[in-house]
Amino acid sequence: MDKKKNGFASGLGFVLAAAGSAVGLGNLWGFPYKTQEYGGAAFVLVYIACVLLIGAVTMVCEIFIGRRAQANPVTAFKNINPKFGWFGVLAILIPGFIACYYSVLGGYTVRFAANSFNGNAGTMDEFAANGWLVTLFTAIFIAGAIFVVMAGVKGGIEKASKVLMPALFILLLGTAIFSLCLGEGVAEGLEFYLKPDFKKLGGTEILAAMGQAFYSLSLGMGAMIVYGSYTGKKISLVKSTGMICLFDTMVALLAGFAVFPALYHYKAVEGAAFDPSEMKGSTLMFKTLPMVFESLGIVGKIVSFLFFAMVVIAALTSVISLLEVVCQFVIQKFRFSRKKAVALLALICFAISIPVGISAGGADVKLFGMDLLTFFDTVTNTVLMPVCAFFSCIAVGWMMGPKKAVGEMERDGQKLGFFRPIFMFMVKYVTPLLILAIEILGVYELVFPEGKFSGNGLGITLSAYGLLAVGALVYFLFFKKSDTGTNADEK
Repeated sequence: MDKKKNGFASGLGFVLAAAGSAVGLGNLWGFPYKTQEYGGAAFVLVYIACVLLIGAVTMVCEIFIGRRAQANPVTAFKNINPKFGWFGVLAILIPGFIACYYSVLGGYTVRFAANSFNGNAGTMDEFAANGWLVTLFTAIFIAGAIFVVMAGVKGGIEKASKVLMPALFILLLGTAIFSLCLGEGVAEGLEFYLKPDFKKLGGTEILAAMGQAFYSLSLGMGAMIVYGSYTGKKISLVKSTGMICLFDTMVALLAGFAVFPALYHYKAVEGAAFDPSEMKGSTLMFKTLPMVFESLGIVGKIVSFLFFAMVVIAALTSVISLLEVVCQFVIQKFRFSRKKAVALLALICFAISIPVGISAGGADVKLFGMDLLTFFDTVTNTVLMPVCAFFSCIAVGWMMGPKKAVGEMERDGQKLGFFRPIFMFMVKYVTPLLILAIEILGVYELVFPEGKFSGNGLGITLSAYGLLAVGALVYFLFFKKSDTGTNADEK
């Protein structure tokens, strides 16, 4: 691979960085709790199929869009069609919002790792309600991300990824092996996780698997476009995408091997029963699992530390990619130095994270009936990310056309092989339709939860589409006719 001034020095560095962006909290707790809620092994099989049908095709599109432009998302989409450069604005707004609340969750993981030997069981509510403590650990987490992003692509993101991603995999593998050796209850956990019962698989479960495959790969948030722009033209899109999807899926599957044997062991030994509400979101990560670790004595404290250290790594690599998306655009459009851009964005991110953390802790700071963390997460994940990923597929499959896109790839030395006809058909028809289904059904569930109209759900939906409209307006007023920069503009 040709080395670039401000790009990845190696193909491995790119794959590990992109995998680090994809692997995050969605893999380590989103996947286990959704597997528990939506039918176990049958859900897992559909999830893997959706990684291939939705994830791989969309990821090739996003990496290709960035690589051909060697620039930020706005310039990348402008290069395809100036009228639709506002897609790139959306691809920058989304990670900016996600970073603000994801950093709060990252702060939680840092605190739980640091507090493992004191015992985390039963401490979640008290910690969350302490705004000063949440803010402190959020600041520590953001500082770690700043340190990496400020060092640049080769000197920061690539070097960090080459250390952090193998470390995460080793920690996760060790945790999974430990869980599998616990004894009583493990067999029941494995049966639930590995023996499919397709009678439990309906439309809701299939939609959930589609959504999990989509979100776990960090699609629709500009990260793959940006990381793609930092690669040389000799990168193998198909092989790199395959390796990223494989690594991401392996982490999700290993997370299941780490969580389910431990949960069912705890259930068998302590006589504890888990309902779906005890397996969801932050409850699983910060309430249920700490009780499991606590029941294992001193060994459990060590496992707790290793587990949450692993989660810190996953959260950190994701936030690094989120900050880099926004940072790249600020550097290239406004000609800021990297240090100045990172410092400014980190300050904004930290300032917004403070009310988000306070709201998540129970303070009466809500939008449409939700705390700010849940509101931001719903707006970005449920509404905006599928829109952005849909546009990426439309840009390649319809604006360029699959023949032209594939022709460009092959002229650059890409060997698509058997993937060529599959990609051409999928990118134009199947994958956009599946993403559109995720968008429509996700919005429907917001506005009509359990079949009943929700004014709050409508308000959240309109807020998300309003943000999309603002992004388009900003583009046409300020960016359409102006230079939005390329990677070559970074000093």
